Amino acid sequence: MSELPALPAQTVESAVRAALLEDLGRAGDITTQATIPASARATAVIAAREAGVVAGLALAKEAFRQTDPAVSFIPCLEDGARATAGAVIARIEGPARGILSAERVALNFLGRLSGVATLTSRYVEKISHTRAKVCDTRKTTPLLRAFEKYAVRCGGGANHRFGLDDAVLIKDNHIAVAGGVTAALRAAKAFVGHLVKIEIEVDTLDQLREVLSAGADVVLLDNMPPEKLREAVGLIGGRMVAEASGGVTLDTIAAIAETGVDLISIGALTHSARVLDLGLDIEMDSGPR
Repeated sequence: MSELPALPAQTVESAVRAALLEDLGRAGDITTQATIPASARATAVIAAREAGVVAGLALAKEAFRQTDPAVSFIPCLEDGARATAGAVIARIEGPARGILSAERVALNFLGRLSGVATLTSRYVEKISHTRAKVCDTRKTTPLLRAFEKYAVRCGGGANHRFGLDDAVLIKDNHIAVAGGVTAALRAAKAFVGHLVKIEIEVDTLDQLREVLSAGADVVLLDNMPPEKLREAVGLIGGRMVAEASGGVTLDTIAAIAETGVDLISIGALTHSARVLDLGLDIEMDSGPR
């Protein structure tokens, strides 16, 4: 796996702050305040209750830091690492109130992102014998896109565009309103700068031939069966990037990749990933330090 990009500290801080505000509400953690002395200290571990790929450690660490800067968070694995069932992912020690109050926000981020990374890794493994890459889509949780796309990278996948402003992707509805494939491509080329990539979606080989005549950087081959994808790749002949998408599953991705496409985009990586089962187990210290 290539080196992971660093999550911007400001992005992490603001997301965690919003999550803690949501959880702590107007009065804070009244359960912990009522039952745990302010002087109590504790040690804890975050452990994997099932095997998976870790993602989101920076967010978990920030949850404890914002709750109480005196809490120490020591990662035992790195983002992108494979954790076996029972593996310790991080150790935490410090004021017990801070640990307990930050626990759920930390685990929510870590479990969600590790789930995305784990599912991505399963798709990546299925096509490791091909040159195709697995990539994500914009079907992400609102306000968590940067983190979920980061988790895809942790699982060995690649990122598609982050938003509507960083690349042109002409889809079927755009084509219908614009008046056809050629008209849409001409309009896009006249509008964007020379550094902006243009991708267009097609679902027939006739549309693909029109794209090849008009020119684009990437063509999205939508919901084509493997035999049609193979024919499409032959028509493209390496003149542009070929991306397959639509209804891709763990059972079908190998056959899709074997057609020779360059990219396979999968919305399920982010919209259907199951949270990885993680837990925080706490032990009380013998006394103040």
